[in-house]
Amino acid sequence: MAPALILETSFLIALTRERDRRTEAGPAQTFLERNQHSGLFTTATVVGELAAGYSVGQRVRWEALLAPLQVLPLTLEVCWEYGKADRYLRANGLQIGANDLWIAATALANSMPVVTGNERHFRRVPGLEVISLLG
Repeated sequence: MAPALILETSFLIALTRERDRRTEAGPAQTFLERNQHSGLFTTATVVGELAAGYSVGQRVRWEALLAPLQVLPLTLEVCWEYGKADRYLRANGLQIGANDLWIAATALANSMPVVTGNERHFRRVPGLEVISLLG
């Protein structure tokens, strides 16, 4: 069985830019090709971050980007993982942005890795499997 992967905002932005350029495959497209049998997921937080980057007239384009992905919901387990990770990061002076922390908590609660171009922040979260956009 192929692994399930959570595609984070920086990954999806890179993918959009690569597709807009319509040139040879970049790192995001290459990653998807190498992982074509994996289950592709994202989080409600990522969906909101992406919506903030699109204008009202671009909703169809935003929905098309999200169409192949399953969106993981915010659950009690996600909230617990958020609190646990937040306590650890604050206690150790390693805070990351709240949205990144929600994404990490969703990954932890679902035992899934996060695919990102922002490894520096996500690697601070204990127990989180992080996969680089660059492979």
